[in-house]
Amino acid sequence: MFHKEGFNSIAIALAVVTTGFLLTDRFVGLSWLQYTLYGALFLLLVIILQFFRNPKRHTVEGDGHVVAPVDGKVVVIEEVFEKEYFKDKRIQVSIFMSPLNVHVTRYGLSGLVKFSKYHPGKFLVAWHPKASEENERTTVVVENPVFGAVLYRQIAGALAKRIVNYAKKDAVVKQGTDAGFIKFGSRVDLFLPLDSEIVVKLNQTVKGAENIIAKHTKKP
Repeated sequence: MFHKEGFNSIAIALAVVTTGFLLTDRFVGLSWLQYTLYGALFLLLVIILQFFRNPKRHTVEGDGHVVAPVDGKVVVIEEVFEKEYFKDKRIQVSIFMSPLNVHVTRYGLSGLVKFSKYHPGKFLVAWHPKASEENERTTVVVENPVFGAVLYRQIAGALAKRIVNYAKKDAVVKQGTDAGFIKFGSRVDLFLPLDSEIVVKLNQTVKGAENIIAKHTKKP
C-alpha cells in the first residue's frame, strides 16, 4: 500500500524506468553494461516505492498516552522553552527519520486542533540544533482531555523539499490516523507537558502510531 502523496512520483519513476529499459535494450550492445543499467533502474524504482509505502498500523487508542507520530529514532528528550505557541517550558521529544523510514505523519493523540501553521525556511540537516526554528516546518497543536495541549512540529531536512500537513484548525482528529507526509529525510518534534511520563529512551527506534512516547495519569 502506498501513500497518496507518492502517486505522482511513483508514476514518474515508472515512466523513467520503463523508458530507460527500452533505450538500454535498443542502444546498449554490451551485455554487462545492459545488466548494470537494468539493475540501477530497478534499484531506483525500489527506492521510490519503499519511500512512499504506507503500512497499516494497529493503534491502541487512549487519551492517557501519546503514540509516536512517525517512524524513526528518538534523538532528543529534554526540557526546553517552547517559544512559538506555549511560551513556557515543555518536554521535547524529537524523532529523526532517515530516507529509509516510512514518512507518514500520524496524530499522536486524539483531540481538537487548536493551531496549525506553515513556516517556510531553510533546509539544514534535520538533526541540526537550529532546524526546529529555521527549517521549513509546520506547527500543530492538539487539545486533549488528559494531556491538555500537545504541540508537534514537522521539520524538513536537507533532502526534504515538501511538507504536507492535513491538520486544520478546529478539526477533531483521531489518534493514529494520517496527519500528513514529509518527503525524504526529516524530523518531528513533540512538545509535551512537564508532568508527562516519558516512556521512550534516547536512540530508541519507534514505530509511528504504535509505540507509546508518553503517559499521563490525570483523569479526563
